[in-house]
Amino acid sequence: MAHAAIPQPPANSESEFVSEDQRRAADQVRTVKERQKQALNLQRENILSQRTSNPARRSALEAALAQIEAQIEAMN
Repeated sequence: MAHAAIPQPPANSESEFVSEDQRRAADQVRTVKERQKQALNLQRENILSQRTSNPARRSALEAALAQIEAQIEAMN
């Protein structure tokens, strides 16, 4: 009586699971970064929409805007 061979999974099946996990992790990182970028852009728009005749307040807004724009640039 001949014994039937037991089917074996492909040798790279485990690496496929790892690559799927890596893809999911990369997607999560990408999602978090996109949300952070959206939050920074909302802050930027808020600062740009503010009007003031107070020089100290204007200076503070300009500094905040510069900081936010630097953070946005660093994310790109």
